[in-house]
Amino acid sequence: MAPMIYSHAPAGYDCPFCRIVAGDRDMLTQPEDIILQTETVTAFIASHWWPRNRGHVLIIPNEHIENLYAMPFETGAHILATARRIALAFKAVYHCDGISTRQHNEPAGNQEVFHYHLHVFPRYKHDLLYMLSPFRHRTTPQERLPYAEKLRRYLTQEEESE
Repeated sequence: MAPMIYSHAPAGYDCPFCRIVAGDRDMLTQPEDIILQTETVTAFIASHWWPRNRGHVLIIPNEHIENLYAMPFETGAHILATARRIALAFKAVYHCDGISTRQHNEPAGNQEVFHYHLHVFPRYKHDLLYMLSPFRHRTTPQERLPYAEKLRRYLTQEEESE
């Protein structure tokens, strides 16, 4: 039996992540922030950063899927495979000490955008990621661009070597 789908998106929801997949420029995230796009998923540098964890990445399904409850297994597998690629890229490019992933469902679970998204964070010893959440701040496209370029370069080289 399939799980019940719990939807909280308002009627007529204008999904910002669907606009990212479409390549729109009228939002916080710009096409230049995208570091990887396949037939199934898009990964991009997040527009909001934590003080000690710059350049974290969001991975979204290209199809509008609101939350984990609605996630097809095959799409979830693509998201997880992409998270692994991003984690390895972080280790090589950011020289971080570790990786954290997190994902939220429903308003009570802190889901702010009603399109499934997985956060992948570079982690550093004593970075206090979760304690510094109140200090999350919005970034500019200019701040994000060097991070996107480095990760794109690494991921392109990785693909060429396969």
